Amino acid sequence: MYSTTSRGKRIFSYSAFFCRIAILVSKSGICTSAISPIDEFSDPFFRGFFGNRIPSQQRERVERGSGSGFIINSSGQILTNSHVVDGADSVTVTLKDGRTFKGKVLGEDAVTDVAVIQIDANNLPSLALGKSDTLQPGEAVIAIGNPLGLNNTVTSGIISATDRSSSDIGASDKRVDYLQTDAAINPGNSGGPLLNARGEVIGMNTAIIQGAQGLGFAIPINTAQKIAEELIAKGRVDHPYLGIQMVTLTPEIKEKIIARFGEKINLSANQGILLVRIVPNSPAATAGLRPGDVIKSMNNQPVLKVDEVQRIVENSQVGIPLQVQVERNGKISEFLVKPAPLPINKEN
Repeated sequence: MYSTTSRGKRIFSYSAFFCRIAILVSKSGICTSAISPIDEFSDPFFRGFFGNRIPSQQRERVERGSGSGFIINSSGQILTNSHVVDGADSVTVTLKDGRTFKGKVLGEDAVTDVAVIQIDANNLPSLALGKSDTLQPGEAVIAIGNPLGLNNTVTSGIISATDRSSSDIGASDKRVDYLQTDAAINPGNSGGPLLNARGEVIGMNTAIIQGAQGLGFAIPINTAQKIAEELIAKGRVDHPYLGIQMVTLTPEIKEKIIARFGEKINLSANQGILLVRIVPNSPAATAGLRPGDVIKSMNNQPVLKVDEVQRIVENSQVGIPLQVQVERNGKISEFLVKPAPLPINKEN
């Protein structure tokens, strides 16, 4: 991992990691998804409350049928993005040394955009996995991948921010708190590793914002590793689900709601999480939650943003009730909501 200069000084080298990067190809078709309202009021959940009266502002997430990946153990298991392999008729894995393998998708999780591929190979070099929960803005990082077909490309930068929510980056269909980096990430980098200065994987490159520069996003390796372990064990991940559509309530949004609906809605709270819709026959419906309720806390933790609710739900367990405190018609009520497995509707 180190090389020596002409003056005898040892310096860290990333060249040894190239043999541990895999190229993933042969997905059937190209898939692009345009989502992501720019401001809070155009949240897709809130749109369900107001219909199509809100003008659309969208970012575009670029997702293509080929990408990158990295070997996580010597027995041929490879970590990549779900959107790289989703809908694939076949997956071909090409290693740095030129060897090509047919890959089997052990499992993919669209909610976190993580997938695991198995190839029939042994004694492969693998990357060491680091820890992402202690990262700080300003730390140096290296992104390796195959952007735009340019194999084994290395870019460098820093961690620009941590804990970027899915809604922050225009991916409200995901449940990930992303790492933000200014290391160049382009289509084809998806699934490649983001390395720290010790050469450990601390993230998996996954997203860019169309038209922006210096804004790349990676799934923290702690999240990716947890999801990968479940995919390897049972081929799927059961995410907790309540069945609510919601928006962060602010005085500005409350004013717009009252201007639109007047006396039809009794909204006394100025902040909290406004429930816009309750999915029929969902855990929230069974527990008695209603549209117009404002969540004030969950499991005795105050909540002021949608992201906080999503984080609490994602960290809960299927079948274990959550204590939800809501304000309804000016009065505080408590409900026990038992999360169910999230229904996944796959769209290609």
